[in-house]
Amino acid sequence: MSATMTEDAANGKSAVNGGFMYEEGGVTILRPTDLSEMLAAGTKEVHEKAENTQFVKDFLRGRISTEIFKLGHVALYFTYSALEEEIERNKDHPQFAPLYFPNELHRRDALAQDLEYFYGHDWQSQTVCSPATQRYVERIHQLGREEPVLLVAHAYTRYMGDLSGGQVLRKVAQRAMKLPSTGEGLRFYQFDGIHNAKAFKQLYRSRMNELELDVKTKEKVVEEANRAFHCNMEVFGELEEVGKTLQEDVMDSTPLHGETQGDVSQCPYHAAKTAATGGSAFIYQMAMSVLKNPSGQVLLAAWIAALAGLAAWYLM
Repeated sequence: MSATMTEDAANGKSAVNGGFMYEEGGVTILRPTDLSEMLAAGTKEVHEKAENTQFVKDFLRGRISTEIFKLGHVALYFTYSALEEEIERNKDHPQFAPLYFPNELHRRDALAQDLEYFYGHDWQSQTVCSPATQRYVERIHQLGREEPVLLVAHAYTRYMGDLSGGQVLRKVAQRAMKLPSTGEGLRFYQFDGIHNAKAFKQLYRSRMNELELDVKTKEKVVEEANRAFHCNMEVFGELEEVGKTLQEDVMDSTPLHGETQGDVSQCPYHAAKTAATGGSAFIYQMAMSVLKNPSGQVLLAAWIAALAGLAAWYLM
């Protein structure tokens, strides 16, 4: 940090209240250096885009089907599996270790419980990672191997979103889908190891701000946080295309609790595994898979739900 201060001082900047004040075009500007503040400012635009999508608005109004919620959880399961695998790999890394809270935050097991509730005991045979989700997963694994400090961006945007806006979405989903008040299907949103979410979020931000990172590295974390949002929006775009092939009047006809008999070909993303072959063959297979199972549009709104959570914490 001292090296950064020296460099800024040499450029006519002065430290004040956790930031740097400098002159630009005759105007005094305060540039924050706390990582949490930099993230809030640096991701503001993408947050606003998320908040103003029609899909987010619909979800918050309770316009979500069980099928949408189910496949949304599938995508989240693959995402959190990757994130938490890399967190475990790097739990002793000095640029991530202070943010290691597995008992309080990790979501993979909770998502597995929810998926078992919705799909039955053989849920793993019925779920397939979509292409856009797979790209996000691959990015997380790449960072875990090559640049662990950037995992901070993904952990912060996901977990803080779950603790904030995610709690609003939990209530909306429970009412919209008439889920049990005892919590089945909603374990993802329950943080049994956290008794005061506001206090924990303050602790997490404080730990993050205490990471020994220079300003350049912090800026890379902010850039990666924006990339994380764009990964999510790629999933939206992918699912929006799938949703165009479906009719609303068959949305609720999909069987629950494993009634698909473990037939992976019924998953709308099964055909996506053939994407490498390209061309019309892939498009045809994707379309046929979707038409066989009206759950094709499900993941779209639920991923919107996840992003809505990310957007909501920014406003809290």
